[in-house]
Amino acid sequence: MSATAKPIANTRSVTGIPTARLITWWVIASEIVIFGGLLTAYIMHRLGHPEWAASAAHTNTWAGAINTFVLLTSSLCAVLAHKAADAQDGPRAARLLRLTALGGVIFLAIKGFEWTTDIREGFVISSGGFWSYYYTLAGLHGLHVLAGAVIMLIVAADAAKNRELQRVECIGLYWHFVDIVWIFLFPLLYIAR
Repeated sequence: MSATAKPIANTRSVTGIPTARLITWWVIASEIVIFGGLLTAYIMHRLGHPEWAASAAHTNTWAGAINTFVLLTSSLCAVLAHKAADAQDGPRAARLLRLTALGGVIFLAIKGFEWTTDIREGFVISSGGFWSYYYTLAGLHGLHVLAGAVIMLIVAADAAKNRELQRVECIGLYWHFVDIVWIFLFPLLYIAR
């Protein structure tokens, strides 16, 4: 394959939708099933256990709110990166993707502080049903933030060289999905008491 030739998977599409975008939406759809199932189970259990409100009162609402702001701000950077990639400005897209990844790292650092405090206070995964769901949902979300930040940096490295700019849109779509999941988790785990 020549240096300028693209892999066949990037150049053909039966649906008329670019293959990379189609794959991204497929991944997001499968993630919606996973998070949707967990969130539905949590809500059903929460409705059946009003005593979980006492446990939820121990979550750090300020940390959750700051993390919401961090993720929404990082999502704005992802949108601007996509706009830069559309304008064929790979270096600008790369800088914005790095800022987006930094938002993910800040989110994880705040989550680490929050969990350290929770665990020190004796709220561990085995402390009851609420805490089991809390750590499972927030932990799974955190893994998605980590994966998104790593992939973001890989895409940024190529974008900085004006290569594979179509990937900027794909990682942006994934990042927006991660943000939307948090928009559901924050009120359910931190605010609903």
